[in-house]
Amino acid sequence: MQKGNIGVTTENIFPIIKKFLYSDHEIFLRELISNAVDATQKLKTLAAVGDFKGELGDLTIHVSVDKEAGTITISDRGIGLTEEEIDKYINQIAFSGATDFMEKYKNNANGIIGHFGLGFYSAFMVSDKVEIVTRSYREGSKAVKWTCNGSPEFEIEDASREDRGADIILHIADDCKEFVDEGKIRGLLTKYCSFLPVAIAFGKKKEWKDGKQVETAEDDIINDVTPLWTRKPSELKDEDYKKFYARLYPMQDEPLFWIHLNVDFPFHLTGVLYFPKIKSNIEISRNKIQLYCNQVFVTDSVEGIVPDFLTLLHGVIDSPDIPLNVSRSYLQSDSNVKKISTYITKKVADRLQAIFNADRKQFEEKWNDLKIFINYGMLTDEEFYNRSTKFALLKDTEGKYFTFDEYKTLIKDNQTDKDGTLVYLYANDANEQYDYIEAANSRGYNVLLMDGQLDTPTLQMLEEKFEKSRFVRVDSDLLDNLIRKDDTTRDVDAKLGDVVSTIFKTQLPQMEKVNFDVQTKALGEGAQPITITQSEYMRRMKDVAQFQPGMSFYGEMPSMYNLIVNSDHPLVKRIAEAESRECDSEVAPVIADIDKKLDELSDLRKDYDKNKDAIAEGDKQLDEMRKKKEDILRAFADKQSLVKQLIDIALLQNNMLKGQALSTFIKRTIEMI
Repeated sequence: MQKGNIGVTTENIFPIIKKFLYSDHEIFLRELISNAVDATQKLKTLAAVGDFKGELGDLTIHVSVDKEAGTITISDRGIGLTEEEIDKYINQIAFSGATDFMEKYKNNANGIIGHFGLGFYSAFMVSDKVEIVTRSYREGSKAVKWTCNGSPEFEIEDASREDRGADIILHIADDCKEFVDEGKIRGLLTKYCSFLPVAIAFGKKKEWKDGKQVETAEDDIINDVTPLWTRKPSELKDEDYKKFYARLYPMQDEPLFWIHLNVDFPFHLTGVLYFPKIKSNIEISRNKIQLYCNQVFVTDSVEGIVPDFLTLLHGVIDSPDIPLNVSRSYLQSDSNVKKISTYITKKVADRLQAIFNADRKQFEEKWNDLKIFINYGMLTDEEFYNRSTKFALLKDTEGKYFTFDEYKTLIKDNQTDKDGTLVYLYANDANEQYDYIEAANSRGYNVLLMDGQLDTPTLQMLEEKFEKSRFVRVDSDLLDNLIRKDDTTRDVDAKLGDVVSTIFKTQLPQMEKVNFDVQTKALGEGAQPITITQSEYMRRMKDVAQFQPGMSFYGEMPSMYNLIVNSDHPLVKRIAEAESRECDSEVAPVIADIDKKLDELSDLRKDYDKNKDAIAEGDKQLDEMRKKKEDILRAFADKQSLVKQLIDIALLQNNMLKGQALSTFIKRTIEMI
């Protein structure tokens, strides 16, 4: 028997492993099985080049749990180790500068393991004793047993093992007993080892017999040694890709389509990326790409490793150029990873372009599902935006699709305003904004449908990208103002405008976080009697506030609407004529007094300091006069069902009439009929 101390330059590596690696302690199983896979793959290589003449036989790696003994065993039939190799690879942990090492990597669990080849020693994260029983493939080798109880001391003694390979026996520590649960180990094997290139057996397959599950003699192989991404695309059918997706993401909708990656230069990369059907929530759809290194699972948290928008893709990326045992912060700064990230962005854009070119109809059919992904890409990645302008689509309210260039050609003659600005009209809801869309269509204007989750920030971006263009919602102003062709406007008589605006203002309902600015304009007899519009700027700021926390104050501000009364409409004329008959004798003198008071105040303000007391008194009198005028017109309007009816119709058109107000409107309508 040989006894000795493990050659480390710090007093005891094991407390360090326990302390600093504890948050990642489940990776011990990945590390040990990866070692077993390496040992098996090396034997295959030796056999292929003729350096091993024996029979390979069954190379399955076996994992077993003994709950009573409190052990986990990983057994392989790979190259095994001689006593000298144990001394070289196990007993001598080759790194220098213990103090520097401790300081640099004390907060980086994966860094300790990966940088110093300590994969085997991850076993001590969960074990208080580890045994290796091994026999080398070399002729004449004898079996040896290495034992270490979590201190620098070890023992090597002769052992009994008929076959080549190694058994790693972990005696699980009391504070890690969850790892002797079969369900726990099966979960870790599924997570880390599902696609390893050597068969991994965990127990035996079970079958139903006499009303209960019984073990069979057949090994339960938990992994697929030739997963789909390692095979040639020419060998695969659509069903194979869909089946693999279903394995990765049970209970998910079928993917829209996929990209099979296979690169040899300037780096090695294989994988399959799927375009999923993204529902309403982007966050839930993130981080579904699984990162592998030679079929060994690394992480499914790829944010920061691939461009942000690619985190919406699902699937697998496998590259030996992605270090297995390093932290995400290291991955994010690694030059190979950055090259891979750039390549995948290009590959995704190329694939979308190819689908668009090959079958535009199919692309359009899937646009509603693709749009959120492409918009996200354009918003967050300049290179992707540049590549996507040829296949990104705009959809109008009639369900027709256009590329950016096609749509510009469609509208440039009719939707360019007097200043040469191209105006893109859009709606967020084709039903709620139906009347506005119809009015625009009647003028020969086309209206886009922008009803997606990211459409508001996307149109903001397109405004910046497109030359001399602006996007305006079709209900944000009168059509003549949205696309102003000239400067001509018809003014409304000031007295009439003031009276009509006041009448309608007095009858507006009180609505929480909603403010109305009432205006009277001459819009022609054929236009609506009342139109409600919402400021494009304020509404858009409130929409953007959902995406940018720093602008959340906009979300708290009241919604600002313009209620525009059309003085040319026969119904509005009827109301104005009735007011003139019934109220003119009372209102006219008050308006005259207001005009007189305004003139007086104008003169007084020429010398404000001298007249400030008189100005204050005059302002107070003016407010009283205005209130008197408003009270007269309110009393008149209170008796006018037509005023209330016109307001409610406008509110109803904008989905703003609900509850009791809607019920009152319906009753009034019946009475008026």
